[in-house]
Amino acid sequence: MRRRISRRRFLKTVGATGAALFGFTGYGFAVEPMWRLAVTTYRIAPANWPRGLNLKIGVIADVHAGGPIMPAERIAAIARRTNELNPDIIVLLGDFAASHKFKTRSVAPEAWSEALGELKAPLGVHAVLGNHDWWDDLNAQRTGKGPVLGRRMLERVGIPVYENDVTRISKDGHSFWLAGLGDQIALITSRRKKTFRKFEGVDDLPGTLAKITDDAPVILLAHEPDIFSEVPSRVSLTLSGHTHGGQVRVFGYSPMVPSRYGNRYAYGHVVEDDRHLIISGGLGCSILPVRIGMPPEIVMVDVTA
Repeated sequence: MRRRISRRRFLKTVGATGAALFGFTGYGFAVEPMWRLAVTTYRIAPANWPRGLNLKIGVIADVHAGGPIMPAERIAAIARRTNELNPDIIVLLGDFAASHKFKTRSVAPEAWSEALGELKAPLGVHAVLGNHDWWDDLNAQRTGKGPVLGRRMLERVGIPVYENDVTRISKDGHSFWLAGLGDQIALITSRRKKTFRKFEGVDDLPGTLAKITDDAPVILLAHEPDIFSEVPSRVSLTLSGHTHGGQVRVFGYSPMVPSRYGNRYAYGHVVEDDRHLIISGGLGCSILPVRIGMPPEIVMVDVTA
């Protein structure tokens, strides 16, 4: 038996649906990216991590400085909040400036770098660069080499930047290596169409790991997580950003992920063959200033044996 729906009821249903969609969209554009800030904590125990070395890592990724979502004042407030979490070491995983078309105002490199300069940790603040740090530097795109503006700005406030380089750090009588990888899609080699862009990386994973001179554990910083498929078990932990968790994530699934592996490396803690990868959801936005189910986050990683 077919039932007729009244015109009044139909209009009410359509109106309610439209209002819900409008509210959901408004939340994604105005509330979650601009007003929420999550602290996400992971506790991991890699197989080759030495007993007695307890390390608390603060992770900041994908700042994408620019209004209205990430003005300099908010970046500074996030830096202070990160300090309050008392990490032993803080790592920055690239993409510091926003280049999407929907930003209401730019933030000068001097301003966002000074805001990040408020970060403090006993074992220091360390950084790698992301694809946007390379893409936004037109001189680097022309010449195919850095140092890009983002690197110069970070070093200006005392934050070392690692591009295929390593440093050895000690805590509580134990040592570990921090390795920073060059960006994997740094150079745009073809601009025929945005959907058919071709890229070339400045990354050198074998060369980076070859600089490690003893058997102390290794933490790898790599802006894009796709390199994880090639990371050897010698590396205890890989930390990445870039994907923003898809910016829209519902029931653990992201419809669009800027990774050739899709949701495999979209977000969170991934363990493959006893190798650990943590992908931060990041802070800012790319392409569209929207986040749904994926609020800006500071990541804390507790590493222990």
